[in-house]
Amino acid sequence: MSEYLLLLLTTSLVNNVVLAQFLGLCPFMGVSNKVSSALGMGLATTFVLTFSCAAGWILEHYLLIPLELGFLRLLSFILVIAVLVQLTEMMVAFQSPELHRILGIFLPLITTNCAVLGVALLTIREELDFVEAILYGFGSAAGFTLVIVIFAGLRERMTLCRIPPAMEGAPISFITAGVLAMAFSGFIGFA
Repeated sequence: MSEYLLLLLTTSLVNNVVLAQFLGLCPFMGVSNKVSSALGMGLATTFVLTFSCAAGWILEHYLLIPLELGFLRLLSFILVIAVLVQLTEMMVAFQSPELHRILGIFLPLITTNCAVLGVALLTIREELDFVEAILYGFGSAAGFTLVIVIFAGLRERMTLCRIPPAMEGAPISFITAGVLAMAFSGFIGFA
């Protein structure tokens, strides 16, 4: 049981998918203007990432390996992720039309979010069992959500500050992301 908790902590804090592995930077920078939209994107990504890891593991171990179709791994994982994203988009549109409008194009772009595909492929490379693959996906998604919400909160606060004109927009966002990455590097050795 403690190994599962350790897996969750390391994937969410120490080996954070955004700050340590640099995956998922597009939604990290694009949707993080408001905490509400960042939280919505984080929760949608959590659903897709967790279930894509589970589905990818099943697909790998019960279809691709037995039939020696490993060369189709990337294509099949992208297909699974695309289906999960469509289901997620339909659920968000039904449950919260306002959130669906706020997220806009970024919601279907979860399909091309390299964090989702990267984590699904990492569960195979790390040779995790089914439960570990699900926890790895969930922990990575929780870390993604945590970081994007913190970053959105910082960006909301920066709108209240006087920022030199040369630093407005992307430059101050990248500096803030760098400082956030340094803060998260403090978790190294923790888990």
